[in-house]
Amino acid sequence: MVKLTKIYTRSGDSGTTGLGTGTRVSKDDARVEAYGEVDEANSAIGLAVIEALGHAEFAQVLIRIQNDLFDVGADLCTPIKPDEDPAMVLRIQPHQTERLEREIDRFNGPLPPLNSFVLPGGSRLSAALHLARTITRRAERRTVTLCEAQPEQTSPETVKYLNRLSDLLFVLARAANADPGVGGTGDVLWVPGQNRGDGDPNEQAPQGE
Repeated sequence: MVKLTKIYTRSGDSGTTGLGTGTRVSKDDARVEAYGEVDEANSAIGLAVIEALGHAEFAQVLIRIQNDLFDVGADLCTPIKPDEDPAMVLRIQPHQTERLEREIDRFNGPLPPLNSFVLPGGSRLSAALHLARTITRRAERRTVTLCEAQPEQTSPETVKYLNRLSDLLFVLARAANADPGVGGTGDVLWVPGQNRGDGDPNEQAPQGE
C-alpha cells in the first residue's frame, strides 16, 4: 500500500531520484525518462476522461487505462532482478495488453475504412485522445530505448502495452468523431499537398519588362 505523508523531501535537489529498488539515479536516466513519459501520457488521458464524462463507454475504458499506466510506471521504475519474487513486484501482465486488443477490435468494428490519414481534431474528445496517443508513442519510444540499453532489467511487456495503447487511442479518437453523442462530426482527413500551390493573395506578381 502506498502511503504519502510528506510531499517534499529535498532528496531530489541534487538531480537524482530513487527507483523502486531504492537505488538513486540521475533524473535524466533512461529509466526515469521512460516512466516519466508514461506519467505524462496518463495525465493527457486524464484530460480525455474529462471530455468523456457522461459517456460511460469511453470514460470507463480510459479510467481503466489510467490505472494500468500506473502499473506500467511501477514496472519501469523497478529494474528486474534475476531472483525477484513475482508475487512481490508489480509487473504489467500480458492479459492487460490483450484486453487493449479486444477494445481495439470492439471500437474499430463499426468504423468505416480509411482512405487517407486522419488529422488530429474533430470533436474535443477526439482531439484530446489524439494528444494522448502521440504522447503515448513518445513513451513507447523512450521505453524501447530503455529496453535496448537494459534488456535484462526491463520487461518487454511494457513496450507491447504502450504500443497497443497508442493504437487503441487512435481508434477511440475515430470512434469519438463518429459519435454525435460526444460531439463527433466525422473524421478530419489529410489531403496530400492541399496547400502547396497556394500563394499569398496579397503578394503582387512581379511585372514583366
